Amino acid sequence: MVKQISIIGVPMDFGQLHRGVDMGPAAARYSGLVSRLRSLGHTVFDTGDVFVPVRDADDTQFKGKYLNEITQVCQSVYDMGKTAVDKGHFPLFLGGDHSISIGAVGAVTHKEPSGLIWIDAHGDFNTPETSPSGNIHGMPLATLIGEGHESLVNVGRPGTKISPDNVVMIGQRDLDIQEKQRLKKNGIEVFTMRNIDEQGISSVANKALMKFVHMKRIHLTLDMDALDPIEAPGVGTPVPGGITYREAHLLMETLADSGKLTSMDIVEVNPILDQANKTARLAVELVLSALGKNIL
Repeated sequence: MVKQISIIGVPMDFGQLHRGVDMGPAAARYSGLVSRLRSLGHTVFDTGDVFVPVRDADDTQFKGKYLNEITQVCQSVYDMGKTAVDKGHFPLFLGGDHSISIGAVGAVTHKEPSGLIWIDAHGDFNTPETSPSGNIHGMPLATLIGEGHESLVNVGRPGTKISPDNVVMIGQRDLDIQEKQRLKKNGIEVFTMRNIDEQGISSVANKALMKFVHMKRIHLTLDMDALDPIEAPGVGTPVPGGITYREAHLLMETLADSGKLTSMDIVEVNPILDQANKTARLAVELVLSALGKNIL
């Protein structure tokens, strides 16, 4: 299905320690994102980047230091995403670290509920009380269900942005002890890498879609560290044993075939850590598959 796509760049690296992920949107554009989407027949509006303050070079007090800045950026993401949805566009958010999803998911659920597919090596389900690092890019999913820093929980509109019942997680293989407990307590459906190994990615993808059979809209958040580092080396927190190249494409193709994918964010591409822009190019390829590119 041909779409009107609004690209929203979010060059933010406040949510974690490693520098460079703020260049992710530029790397995706450099890899031909806009022209390749247009070649599929989509109408593409590149709205540019949200304003992101300059990050202080002194990170000696990093933990919790950038809460205000992240709140400000996520509010801008929320506003721009909501505007795109109001126009009937497909918002495509380019990160940036995964904390941008606080604004992105909030925006696309402003008017009506959406299913949420969270593809990531990690859980991103810590709170300030449980996080070993204090890095906010490890907290966005918890924040979206209403648990976390108050200013972030209330970005865009007060309180919870999505119910745990409307979340499916795929590709996890590195979860903190308290995250495991919290995910089970909240009843979030998680397809770990073991599930993918045992059941196959096609089965996992279809089970995820069945979870949202009653819903009209699905938002996809894709952290590139969900893929195996062999395929996507340019990420700040790589974990061996991830999703393969073809598994990732089949997952995207299956979501595209559902006709329910109405918004997406892709995050954690770090060109400084990459090899010849390999991760950004793969990110663009996966976006294309999610938006209708087929082999035949």
